[in-house]
Order: sequence, then C-alpha cells, then structure tokens
Amino acid sequence: MKAILRFLRDLYSGPFQATLVFSFTLVAAITVGVGTWAISRTINNYLSTAMEERIARDIHLANTFYEQRLTALENTTAQLSMDPTVINNLEPATKGDAAAIATLNAEILNRIRGLAAGGDHYIAILDVNGRVVVDTLVNSRGEPIRAGTQGDWSGLPVVQNALSRQASITATEIIPQEFLKPVGLDKQAYIPLLETPKAAPQPYDPREGTAALSLFSITPIFDSGGQLCGATIAFHIFNNDFTLVDQIRDAAKIDTVTIFLGDLRVSTNVRREDGQRAVGTRLSKEVADVVLKEGREYIGTAFVVTQNYITRYEPLRDHTGQVIGILYVGALQSSFMNLINTLNRQIILFATLTILMTFILTTPVARTITRPLQDLRELVRASQKVASGDLNARAPVTAGGEVGLVAKSFNTMLDTLQNTQDQLVQSEKLASLGQLAAGVAHELNNPLAAILLYSETMLKEHGESSPFHNDLKTIVSETKRCKRIVSDLLNFARQSQLVTQPTDIHAIIHELLEFAPRRIKTVQVNFITDLDPNLPLIDADPSQLRQVLLNLMTNAVEAMPEGGTVTVRTRKAPAGMVTIEIQDTGVGIPPENLNKLFTPFFTTKPIGKGTGLGLAIVYGIVKMHRGQISATSKVNKGTTFTVTLPIHLPVLERKIADENAEITENKALIG
Repeated sequence: MKAILRFLRDLYSGPFQATLVFSFTLVAAITVGVGTWAISRTINNYLSTAMEERIARDIHLANTFYEQRLTALENTTAQLSMDPTVINNLEPATKGDAAAIATLNAEILNRIRGLAAGGDHYIAILDVNGRVVVDTLVNSRGEPIRAGTQGDWSGLPVVQNALSRQASITATEIIPQEFLKPVGLDKQAYIPLLETPKAAPQPYDPREGTAALSLFSITPIFDSGGQLCGATIAFHIFNNDFTLVDQIRDAAKIDTVTIFLGDLRVSTNVRREDGQRAVGTRLSKEVADVVLKEGREYIGTAFVVTQNYITRYEPLRDHTGQVIGILYVGALQSSFMNLINTLNRQIILFATLTILMTFILTTPVARTITRPLQDLRELVRASQKVASGDLNARAPVTAGGEVGLVAKSFNTMLDTLQNTQDQLVQSEKLASLGQLAAGVAHELNNPLAAILLYSETMLKEHGESSPFHNDLKTIVSETKRCKRIVSDLLNFARQSQLVTQPTDIHAIIHELLEFAPRRIKTVQVNFITDLDPNLPLIDADPSQLRQVLLNLMTNAVEAMPEGGTVTVRTRKAPAGMVTIEIQDTGVGIPPENLNKLFTPFFTTKPIGKGTGLGLAIVYGIVKMHRGQISATSKVNKGTTFTVTLPIHLPVLERKIADENAEITENKALIG
C-alpha cells in the first residue's frame, strides 16, 4: 500500500502536472457528457422513427393479407356465377331436383380450393329472391362440415343491394345472429363481453357479442338470356377464428394483430394476464372515439388489455362506407423501452469508461508534456558549452513538438558551424599550400629545365651502345615526371581566377566522351549518359569545368582496371542549382579514405602514377564556382562523385569573373 501511495505521490508531485491531468479529465468529462446526451437523443429519435416505420410497414402487410382474403372470396363467387354447370343446374335445383342439387354441391367443393387456406368458409347459391338453393360449410382443408338447402339471406342488406343493383359486392360485413343460426354459425359468433379497463361504458355496436364480423362476397348469376336467376355468396367470419391474425403475425413478423367488430376484439393474438387470447375485451375509449366515431387512423401508444403497445388502428368499412370494425397491429412498448434503456446504459457505461481512461492516460501524457522542461535545461547547458568553444556539444533530442524542433535546429546549426569551420580550415590549408606550391614550382622549374636540357643532349650523344644510355634515359624520364609535378603545382596555385560565361555542361560532356575511346586502350569501358534535357546554361569557367569533369572521368576509368561502366548524369536540382554525377563500377574507396580524398598530395595510386593533386584541384575549382562536391563509395561496388553548381553566380563573383575575362582577353590581344 505504501508503495502505491509513493507511486501516486511521485506521479502527481508537480502542481503543473496535476493541473494538466485534472484539466484534461474535466475537458473530457464535459465533451463526453455532451456527446453522450447528443448520441442518446439521436439514437432515441432514430429508434422512435424506426418503430413508427415498422408499425406502418406492419399495418401495410396486414392490409395486404386482408385484401388477399377478400380477393380470394370474390374470385370464388365470380367463378361459380359464371360456371355453365351452375347456370344450367340452378333452375332445376330451385325446383328441388336432387341431381341438380348434388351437381351444385360438387361444383362448390371444386371451387372452394381457390380460397386461401385457413379458417372455415360458408358458400351458398341463392335463387333470385335471396333464398338458399344449396349451401356448404367448408373447413380450412376444403372438407365439407355440413351441406344443406336451409336459410334465407334476402334480408341481409348487402344481399339486397347486390340483387337489386345486379352487381357484385365484396366487403367487410356484419352478419347478425338471425342469419347465422340457420347455418349453424351462431355459436362460433358468440363472444361474451369482458370487463376491460379504459373501455367505453357501452359497446359501440349493440350487436357486439352475438353478430359476426366477416369477409363477405356476393356475385349475381345470369342465365343464357342475360336475366338474373340467382347469386353466389361466400363469407368467412372472424369471431373466434384466429387463422388470419396468426398468419399475419407469423408471416410478417408482427408482434400482435387484432380484428375488432365495433370496439370488441373478435380475433386476436393479444393475451390476457392468464395467458388466454383477449377475445371479448374491448378497445379503450380514447382510441375508439378516433377510429370508430371519427373514422381516422390512430397511431401512437395505447393501452391494450393489460399493458401499453406502440399501435396503429385502421377502420374497417362495410359496402356502404360505414365504420363497423378495426384492423390493428402493435408492438410491445416494453420491448422498445428495454432496447432504449439497454442502449442508454451502454452509452453511459462507455462514457464513464472513457472519462476514466482519460484520467489514466493523461498521467503519462502530462509527464510527456512536462518532460520538455528538462530538455530545455539540457539545451541551455549545451549552449553554454558551445559558448566556451566546445563545438562537439549537442543537445539531446528526446521531446517532440517545438522543444524538439528547437533542439534539432540547434544541433543542425552546430553541424553546419562545424562543417563551415572544417571548410575554412581546408580552404586555409589549400591557400597556404597554393602559396607554397607556387614558390616551390618557380624555384624548381628553371633547374629542372636545365637538367632536362643537358640530360637529353647527353642522351643523344650516347647511343644505345653506351654504358650510360640507360642511366641517362632514367634521368630524362624522372626529370619529365618532376616537371609534370611542378606543372600540377602551378595549376593548383593558379586556380584562384575564374573567367565565366554561359556554359553548356552537356556540350562539355559530349566533347569529353567523344575523345574518351581514344584515350582508353587497355580496358573495355562503357560510357552511359543520363542527361536532363531541361538542364539550363550556367555561369561557369568552361575550361576549368572541363578540367573538373575530365579529372573525375579519368579517375573513374582508372578505378576499373578490369573494365566496367561509367555513368554520367545531370539534373536540375536542388532549386537554383544543377547536379552532375560521375558513377563508376570500379574497386571503390575504403570508408577511412573518403574524408581524405580532397587533401593535397593524398593518393591511393601506386608510386609514380599520381601526385595527389587532381582531386584537390577539382575541389578548389568547384569551391571557386560556389558549388559543392562529395563522394560516396562501396568497396568492390563502385564510387559516385556528385558535383552541385549554382546556375547563376552571385553578383560579386560574376563581376570579378567578368573582370578576369576582360584581362585575359586584353592579354591575348597584346600577345
């Protein structure tokens, strides 16, 4: 426990760090809190909209199934009314012909298979006065329950209207008890009314409980002369029949479906508290007033039997347009609320965890933010060392952001300062060596000329037979080598003057490559060019630039004693400059010698093969052009020399170069 307390005390030892942690946590808490509220509201609104859309879809599907049943009844009566067998046997059957009656019964059974499966159906053929000629009650499997010739439907308004208008009618109708009793459907239609909370004091329709709500279709029958001779009727009553509501629930995945006669539930899959279907319960007065009395849809939350549902009620109308019932679909509000509550709990839990994680994670973040203060102190110490003359001091770069950028810039500045100092030292060395070389060259040039003159004279006087011939030949050769060294020293000493003019680098390269094969006789070297076609002319001394490229290309060839490839590249980069690369596939340069390449008199060639001044001269010429030269190499892979030159010299250098060019031109004219 003490270790934990000590750890926490160490974590929040600084007031600035503790302030950062609690500030970050507070900001996160406010942000997450507002976000949680907004997300919760958005999700709740979305779910509410989705539930409304679902209920709208449910009522649409329920109506579709309902209309399919009506259409099936209409098709059945229409087919029977147009069947020649029915038309031809109707009159004999009306007169009591047993064979005709049997034929009509058989035709009814054949046609009943066209009805949608589910529930009992009553089908009858009536005479022109609406009395039953033959009728059949068929179950959902198409099997007759009973058949007879009883009943008189002439008093039913829908039958009266169809016969008087001689037109088909298919609609939702109420069939009173007196019409159901003769065909044995009065018991199925009977539903005792149950006490229902929030229902109206009195039923909407006094026939509720005894009459039947049905899908009803009637089609007139006309004889061959076009005269009305009867009608066919078919109906399916909903009272205590649950095939349609269960079919809609199962096929359309709807929670509950109910069909009302008036405000009485006659077919439903809503359950009472005891688990029984809520047949006999009544609609709440609030909903009944809207749907039954005003004839409008009711959409929203409603109390159904024992609990609240998200509902949609649509009025059912008979053939005269009068509201006689209701088609209802609904979803339990408790399921919807449980979903919303679960989502809200998850959102709150996520928000709480987010705030807690913010508190935990801001601790190392705060330590990271405060760490640059230590880095700033280290930067101050490094600057003090530099002020005392230690250019090797460097600031540690452990922080990011502005502090890290300052430390990196400080180190970059020191690197640049160190490189500048090294270049100054190198330039001072070259200047001193140039002065020394000029003096030595002038002092040695005349004696060497005399030695060469007398030695060549003596060599001519002593033929090959003379015992001194070989010695004299050696003297002449070594003297000439000394003169070459003296000439290189003079070139090294004279590289301080530039005669610049617009110079085409590609022209110099092509000129050198044209003569390269003539100079190379012992090895097979391939020259490849990769030249930028957009390379501009630059301000340069063409003769000295030619010397630079010739020296580098000669070194590349000499680095490949077994032959190889020399690649010459140019490109316009970086900004305001051009770059020239000379790459070979030779023996390469060891890493320890790369820093010595441009030192005067340093050479890796065998004794007598080089003076070590070539790259020093190249270095001096490039620097006089305000350029840079560098080398990269891999042993046995090859070496690449990179020369970077400005396109335009600074104004001062260009003025001096122009003056040098004028002096050179005047000397040429005088000479």
